[in-house]
Amino acid sequence: MAILKILQYPDARLHTVAKPVREMSGSVRKLVADMAETMYAAPGVGLAATQVDVHRQVIVVDVSEPRDRLVVMINPEIISSSGESVHEEGCLSVPGVYEKVQRAERITVRALDVQGNHFTLEADGFLATCVQHEIDHLNGKVFVEYLSQLKQSRLRARIIKRRRETL
Repeated sequence: MAILKILQYPDARLHTVAKPVREMSGSVRKLVADMAETMYAAPGVGLAATQVDVHRQVIVVDVSEPRDRLVVMINPEIISSSGESVHEEGCLSVPGVYEKVQRAERITVRALDVQGNHFTLEADGFLATCVQHEIDHLNGKVFVEYLSQLKQSRLRARIIKRRRETL
């Protein structure tokens, strides 16, 4: 397993739409293992393949407190959603930034596991928020894009300035 490099906003590659996984192969299983190791090391609660510059529909999530309930979703698709919820979100690709985002309170997701078996997951609360956030990455969207244009501009400028200062 390996720790992968996480792309940082506003990197244009974060806007690449991920393609479906067509075949469950050893390389997909290795990607999942590397993504999980990267997410736990960061530390984070979710990671999409897009964030590590692999543009395939793969996400890993673990919102458990002991950090021992990894959920792997390949080709995830939200098949139903209901309610509304606002949670403060952060992102490994936008470190140090936390903003409130409105999303569905409950979702049902259909996906494949690492063995290629179909499964359905019903989620609510923080898990639902996290899954929606990661699926957005697969669709080329970063959570800060839910913010107003003014907030996005200020955030982009702050991030660029912070990067210049660290060089």
